[in-house]
Amino acid sequence: MPRVKGGVVNRRRHKKILKMAEGFRGGRGKRFIHANEAVLHALYHSYRHRREKKRDFRRLWIVRLNAACRAEGISYSSFIRALTKLGIKLNRKLLADMAVGEPEVFRSLVEKAKSALSPA
Repeated sequence: MPRVKGGVVNRRRHKKILKMAEGFRGGRGKRFIHANEAVLHALYHSYRHRREKKRDFRRLWIVRLNAACRAEGISYSSFIRALTKLGIKLNRKLLADMAVGEPEVFRSLVEKAKSALSPA
């Protein structure tokens, strides 16, 4: 059986990987074997971190909401429980944005929440 060399196919594959490794430091951006390993790791991490980013942002929104709620004299968990009780369906992203950008609207929401929690 005759020997088959990679030729054009290998060259294209190598060029594709090296293009993706552009900007990597040292041999990781210039040598195919090192670049290939670096690119595989980078792709794996980028996939994983796209999912982690969603968790990280939710945590950030909750921290911001907690700080804003405590400034108004109510805890985060009580605030969320009251909103659920009132049937106000606003997500944490929107609430955190409101707390930072429109404090007077957020303050009115907190007052509604407080009145819903107090025994009447």
